[in-house]
Amino acid sequence: MRFNHLLPGLALLSAVTQAHPGHDISELVAERAAHFATNAPRDISHCAAKLKARGHQQRTIDRRSALLKREREKRGIMASEGHLKARALDAPLEIRDAASALNTTHLSPTTYTPDTDVNTLFASNSSCVLVPEVTEGPYYVSGELIRSDVRDNQTGLDLILDIQVIDTATCEPVSGVYIDFWHCNSTGVYSGVVASGNGNIGDTTNLNETHHRGLQETSSDGVAQFTTTYPGHYTGRTNHIHVATHTNGTVLANNTYSSGTVSHVGQLFMDQNLTSQVEATGVYATNTQTLTTNAEDSIFSQEAASGDPVVEYSLLSDDINDGVFAWIAFGIDASASKSITAAAVYGENGGTATGNSGGGGAPPGDAPSGTPPSK
Repeated sequence: MRFNHLLPGLALLSAVTQAHPGHDISELVAERAAHFATNAPRDISHCAAKLKARGHQQRTIDRRSALLKREREKRGIMASEGHLKARALDAPLEIRDAASALNTTHLSPTTYTPDTDVNTLFASNSSCVLVPEVTEGPYYVSGELIRSDVRDNQTGLDLILDIQVIDTATCEPVSGVYIDFWHCNSTGVYSGVVASGNGNIGDTTNLNETHHRGLQETSSDGVAQFTTTYPGHYTGRTNHIHVATHTNGTVLANNTYSSGTVSHVGQLFMDQNLTSQVEATGVYATNTQTLTTNAEDSIFSQEAASGDPVVEYSLLSDDINDGVFAWIAFGIDASASKSITAAAVYGENGGTATGNSGGGGAPPGDAPSGTPPSK
């Protein structure tokens, strides 16, 4: 496998390492390159026919269309022509490099109206693929709350995300695994870790914050759904969401999860065009950290080398401020066992830093303080 497509974004490594104490992206890039050199990641495009034959595809279509309808009704948004878009049916299904992913719109020019068959909108699982990565990044927190709404009254645009997990070996949805879900807020701050910025370097109060973190158990169709706010950016990284899958863990009395086996760690991305629209709105526009695009992000390049890590999406209305509905399916090796290093542990008495430099470190020096903005 050639790795020249992994080079975009490497010029940022020195600056990113300085901005993230304990977070050496150059080491991460090298680890991922070695992983891809010795492992042949398998996507789920070969599963499309089997999923359709067993009825999984139709249930996926029905579930996503019902969820979208429900979320729009919650907000008093009436269905009308032009509100929803679908990816063109002739869009490429197997993306194998960053350039292809960057040049593929995940919001198709195909117009969806109330009379359009929902198959047109939601039958694109084979185009949404994630491959495993070998590190979780610097801000993983163990012991997260089991919940679907992870907003915690944070300011930002609503993002509703439908995630489906498929076993790459059997092409069957993987039920009963816990999807761990975390990302920064609209101004680039991760909860649950020691915060820095605005003169608050070493601020431990952020350890007790839980925004934009949570777990959900997958259903019989391998599905978990989250309501969050659209992630912001921070120096050296484009807007992204972390996901991991856990099995054989323990649900504790305080509704948190004690991890067992980790079978997958990965990241989700959004179209740059969508992110650019979001970044021009409200609190996102107040973020003064350096904006890194998908094209400049080395992790995006590596994930796109073996599949499409970008979510399919539809705006909830003609006004982006009403929010975004997105969906993705990804394949995992259900038999895999990976290590995951936590920067902190969240328990019944709040958060505690672990001191692990590999998984920890403070957020970027230019980031705002850990105090979450309120609605």
